[in-house]
Amino acid sequence: MLELGQGTDAAPAGDLIKDVNEADFMKEVIEASQEVPVIVDFWATWCGPCKTLGPQLEAAVVAQKGRVKMAKVDVDRNQGIAGQLRIQSIPTVYAFWQGQPVDGFQGALPESQLKEFVAKIAAMGPEGDGGLAEALAAAEEMLEEGAAADAAEVFAGVLGEEPENATAFGGLIRAYIAAGQVEQAEAMLANAPEALSGASEVEAAKAQLDLLKQAESAGPLAELTAAVEADPANHQARFDLATALHASGDAEGAVSQLLELFRRDREWNDGAAKAQLFTIFDALKPSDPVVLNGRRKLSSMIFA
Repeated sequence: MLELGQGTDAAPAGDLIKDVNEADFMKEVIEASQEVPVIVDFWATWCGPCKTLGPQLEAAVVAQKGRVKMAKVDVDRNQGIAGQLRIQSIPTVYAFWQGQPVDGFQGALPESQLKEFVAKIAAMGPEGDGGLAEALAAAEEMLEEGAAADAAEVFAGVLGEEPENATAFGGLIRAYIAAGQVEQAEAMLANAPEALSGASEVEAAKAQLDLLKQAESAGPLAELTAAVEADPANHQARFDLATALHASGDAEGAVSQLLELFRRDREWNDGAAKAQLFTIFDALKPSDPVVLNGRRKLSSMIFA
């Protein structure tokens, strides 16, 4: 069992978040970023979106417990800095690490994406993420090797450190599914934090759960195969065959049948073939050859 980083008590907000001007920008941002990443929020008093983004960004920075700092620059009072960095609109956010800008964005972001951005920048620093990334990688390896219970324990440990860690949250649901604890997986998904709504890791776990439920009612492969061969235009039989193939572990075969169904009638049953394809794609890793080939073929059909 891996030991996760214990983390330190949160540093005072005054040590983490500072108003910066042209006189101390070099010290508080460029020089300070040699030791810890610094996120710079370019704002103005008249900027409406800045009033929402600023507090959310500050909260996300404080939650990182000193692994990242934040500098606030009023562009009206510090036009020299804004000009040098070519700030075209506000709010604009830049992240600095070891004296160089490494990432950034313009405009407001949903709070969940904002937290992900801050966490990513914090992980660049020397303290990193307290070993959480290593723990998550180990848990994924355990899951692939069939050690679902051990993986669940590690994912749960990461959530103890970061309750809104999307990778750990989705991973724990998948571990429950792999262990046959479907009710726990359903309950966890039903109570997902609002901040994780729409997170790709959680959507992937949901897709796996949806496919598992479908597999429970999948028909016999031989009969469905015979039905499709007897009548290739039997769309329901082809859809059911794809479900049965996926339930048997043949994701590639399922995708092939769904692509054929989409080719024959993309509007059948309110676009069920396309929707099912996306469910399968979401449940697999983005780099999986089944996903890459399936998406390519589907795109060629859509834009043909």
